Amino acid sequence: MFRRIPALAGWLLWSLLPLAAAASDLAKERRWADQIVEDLFDGEAVWLRAGGQRFLALHTPAAQPKGAVLLLHGIGVHPDWPQVIQPLRVGLPERGWTTLSLQMPILPNEAKAEDYAPLFPEVAPRLEAGLAFLRERGHRRIFIVAHSLGATMAVHYLAAQPRGGIAGLVAIGLGSRPAPAVLDSTRALARIRLPVLDLYGEEDLDFVLDSRAARARAAAGNPAYRQVQAGGADHFFTDREAELLDRVAAWLDRLAPAQPSP
Repeated sequence: MFRRIPALAGWLLWSLLPLAAAASDLAKERRWADQIVEDLFDGEAVWLRAGGQRFLALHTPAAQPKGAVLLLHGIGVHPDWPQVIQPLRVGLPERGWTTLSLQMPILPNEAKAEDYAPLFPEVAPRLEAGLAFLRERGHRRIFIVAHSLGATMAVHYLAAQPRGGIAGLVAIGLGSRPAPAVLDSTRALARIRLPVLDLYGEEDLDFVLDSRAARARAAAGNPAYRQVQAGGADHFFTDREAELLDRVAAWLDRLAPAQPSP
């Protein structure tokens, strides 16, 4: 039945799926949480609620914050994942940016990206819980920094929430797939007018590299969109964590307010 729905209508249909359609692997989330909390060194574990479920987030405050960042991990992992997420989670606060790294909806290890489509209704409630947490602590300038499938979730959220209180997005390793509609990042980018840094590696995954021109075309109407290739980097910025941190922090600093956040 869904194949007969026009592309835009299909995108909207997936956007409106009820939360009950989601099937996040909560047992896996709990296992990740137990491991993370036991070994956590930097920051604090906090429990947020969305859609009747509690989920883990890691809050790492900056001493004199310029603003705050919601961090979204990639497929099937957790908010302290050692590739991409953990270096940003602990490194950005040293550059003046408080971070809140969210556990996003996950599936068993063998799940593919397209299997995540029914979980997308869980994305907005989790992001909004994170936003509420940061706003309660006085932050008014909040960015999203997201990796891989987390970046796809972020552009989907921002396309549906154009005035959602987000100041900008860093999408790391953002790809695009034509179906299901929620994985079509190009369609989402065409609806976003916030500052966007589309950062990918020269040796990134095929679905990222193959869609880079389409992403740039889709965002052509957004003067605050910038696409940047990191020479020699792979999808996870392996052995280039310092470069990743420098690039993200520099972009955030260019958009930072004159006065620090409370």
